[in-house]
Amino acid sequence: MAIYALGDLVPTISSDAFIHPDAVIIGDVRIGPYSSVWPCAVLRGDGGHIEIGSGTSVQDTSVIHTTPYWPTVVGNDCVLGHGIHLEGCTVENDVLIGNHAQVLHRSIIRSGSIVAANSVVLQDVEVPSGGMAVGSPAQIKLDRARIEDIKLASSSYKERIEIYKTSLRRLD
Repeated sequence: MAIYALGDLVPTISSDAFIHPDAVIIGDVRIGPYSSVWPCAVLRGDGGHIEIGSGTSVQDTSVIHTTPYWPTVVGNDCVLGHGIHLEGCTVENDVLIGNHAQVLHRSIIRSGSIVAANSVVLQDVEVPSGGMAVGSPAQIKLDRARIEDIKLASSSYKERIEIYKTSLRRLD
């Protein structure tokens, strides 16, 4: 695994989390139990902290960064889709961020909401609970998110952790 301290900034990773060997974790990054970070994801806490709650999946090629002014905080049981970019924002519990979406500074994605694939949530935007952010720049559609779908996706990634911890082996 590529897990790096940066001076005094040292990642804190629960022993119950799964970090894929090809993921990169740098600096002040805090990852809770039953969370997973998949291949080629980069979490770089060099200017402020990054916090990933319990049971959240950070999928392949995602980038999570922070700023000296605004940390990046992700709650519990979230699904952060392939190739997403989060920076200086807050993502509450039970949120799905669709593939290749971006969420930028000071934005808040409330519990039980969705950022649709390829959407861009610009600075200072709040997506309400149950809402869906769609497009670039994202427009808010109310009462579109289905919490059951988010929980199903989150559960499927938690189930993979033990399989990967016990069965993943490099062949080259």
